Amino acid sequence: MRGAGTPDDGINSVILDLARVTRVQKGGKRLRFRICVGIGDKKGKVGIALAKGADVQIAVEKATRKAKKDAITLRITENGTIPHIIDISFKAARILLKPAPPGTGIKAGGVIRTLCDLAGIQNITAKMLGNNNKITNAQAFIRGFQK
Repeated sequence: MRGAGTPDDGINSVILDLARVTRVQKGGKRLRFRICVGIGDKKGKVGIALAKGADVQIAVEKATRKAKKDAITLRITENGTIPHIIDISFKAARILLKPAPPGTGIKAGGVIRTLCDLAGIQNITAKMLGNNNKITNAQAFIRGFQK
């Protein structure tokens, strides 16, 4: 789902993870949707957020608002890559991000590829080690650039 933001702010949003979650109450089960949304402006600004809602659209809007509020700005070199190697561990996830020469493209998988694209990084090599949880890997990506 690209372009969920308003057209004039230039921010793209992508659903990274969607899950149906249920809670048992006295009257039965209550169904809600948990959404992880990533946002970016392709100029170095990127953010993620988790939100729950009774409807998918409500959860997407809530998560997009939170992601815009918590977005961070990345340093991107004139070659369209990151300035140095980043090796971050967060919970069970370990992510290795390496700068790449011009023309390499985004050599990354899963959620890291999506977040690099949203941030505007053009040349990077990345590897996710130790975990295949999308949300945890996305949080590790953000934490790596915050430090």
